[in-house]
Amino acid sequence: MKFKLFLAMILSVSLLAACGSDDSGDNASGDDTATEEEPAADEETDAVTTASIVDESQAFVDAVSTEGTWIIATLNDITLEDEVVVAGDFHDKGDEANDLYRKIAPYTQDEDHNITEAFTITTPKMTVQSPNLNFAGGTLAGDVYVEAEGFQLGSEATIDGNLTFASQELQDSATLEGTVTGETSAE
Repeated sequence: MKFKLFLAMILSVSLLAACGSDDSGDNASGDDTATEEEPAADEETDAVTTASIVDESQAFVDAVSTEGTWIIATLNDITLEDEVVVAGDFHDKGDEANDLYRKIAPYTQDEDHNITEAFTITTPKMTVQSPNLNFAGGTLAGDVYVEAEGFQLGSEATIDGNLTFASQELQDSATLEGTVTGETSAE
C-alpha cells in the first residue's frame, strides 16, 4: 500500500511537471494548482486544474466524462466492460485562457518525461467527443471512433483495434504518430 501511495505521488509530480513545462513561462514550477491568486467566486475551475489519477474502471469513466478533468493518468491496466465516451471541452492545464486540449496518459514517467511503464485501457469502443484529445502513450485495446477535431495519437501510443473518423475533415485534422493495428478510415 505504501508503494502504491509513493508511486501515485511520484506520478502526480511527474505529470504535473510534464504538463506544466511550456515555453510561455507562465507557470515555471509545473504546479498546475498553485497560483498567486485564487479564483474569486468560481470554484469550479479548481476542479479541472489537476490531473485525475485513476486505478480502476469507474474512476476512469468519471474522469473522461464532461464532469472530469483535462488530463487523465492511469496507475495500472484498466478494463471496461462497456463502451466509453470521452466528452466535454477542456483547456490545457485546466486554464480557460489556454487552447482546448485533453490528454489521456496511461503510463508513468520519470523526471525527464521518459515513459517508465505503459498501461493498457481495454474497452469495446472509445468515442472521442473532446476536441484535441491526445492519447499520449500506452495502449487502447479496442476500437476508437473520433467525432471531434484535432485527435492525437502520441508516438509511444497504440490503438489495438480500428480507428474511425466521423468525417474526412476530422481525419485530416488528426496527428497520428503512434501505431494503429487495425484499419484507419473516415466515414
